[in-house]
Amino acid sequence: MESITPMTTNSSKLLSVENLKVYFRTDEELARAVDGVSFEIGREETVCLVGESGCGKTVTALSMLGLIPQPPGEIAGGRILFNQENLLDLTEAQLQGIRGNQIAMVFQEPLSSLNPVFTIGDQIKEAIQVHEYAAGEELEARCVELLQSVGIPAPADRINDYPHQLSGGQRQRVMIAMALACGPALVIADEPTTALDLTVQAQILKLFASLQKSLSMSILYITHDLGVVTMVADRVYVMYAGVIVEQGTKKAIFDKSRHPYTRALLASIPHRSKRGKRLNSIPGSVPNPAYKPAGCPFHPRCPQAIGQCRAQFPSMCDYGQGHRARCPVVYGKEKGY
Repeated sequence: MESITPMTTNSSKLLSVENLKVYFRTDEELARAVDGVSFEIGREETVCLVGESGCGKTVTALSMLGLIPQPPGEIAGGRILFNQENLLDLTEAQLQGIRGNQIAMVFQEPLSSLNPVFTIGDQIKEAIQVHEYAAGEELEARCVELLQSVGIPAPADRINDYPHQLSGGQRQRVMIAMALACGPALVIADEPTTALDLTVQAQILKLFASLQKSLSMSILYITHDLGVVTMVADRVYVMYAGVIVEQGTKKAIFDKSRHPYTRALLASIPHRSKRGKRLNSIPGSVPNPAYKPAGCPFHPRCPQAIGQCRAQFPSMCDYGQGHRARCPVVYGKEKGY
């Protein structure tokens, strides 16, 4: 598969994922969960990785942190360059020095990510002590400071609480505090607002934006919610069935989308103008990664599919200024071919 056209300069590039392939093997089948994914994240940039459940977004993120269980998983190819160092070449001990320290992750469901038998304070302390020497009053003060920075009320009291004693929004703020404990350069936020109501979602996204500005960090949002993308993204990568099908700035993706899958996602967004009308949906579902269709993986669900789509895996078509889409049918119509 072709390599990605750089969208940032070497000096501003923090992370570069190049042709990443992550497969899961059983005795009977091979599931190609991530099948040649390439993307970049610049310093202090917010990038969104968008797609339906099952398209490989979270597997991509876990690969970056060396958290894919092997077996049954395996990194079948590609590179993950962080500060120009290939994370896939590092030992487990070296990766432990990066996880939580230089790259941190905020998971989707904080109640299942936090340990129910330890206090909030104990869990934040552990996140700090894995990478730094701190103890006693200094460590206690840092925990309180971190909880205060993410907007937890009465933080000196909350450090003695257990996860079940906090609301969903407060638990997510605790997860963010743990992720920021050692001042990482990159935070991966995996569906960080999915389990929260709309008001709390907005608060969490504003918190991320404020912390990003004050700490000069980069953020990779993994989401299926295009409403979140409109609020936070600098650039967007649309993922389907383990591959990137479109990429570009937020404006390019929302105003000039080229791939039928991207257009279908945008058409399915609820809007007040659609009140009382049937919402759009995409027929079918994301294919099983062990049984992907030949050609373009989206063709069974695509109203524009032609014979070429069923027979040939499409290359990226370049629309300029970093906007690329994996659909020669749309490209040909736009260019008059």
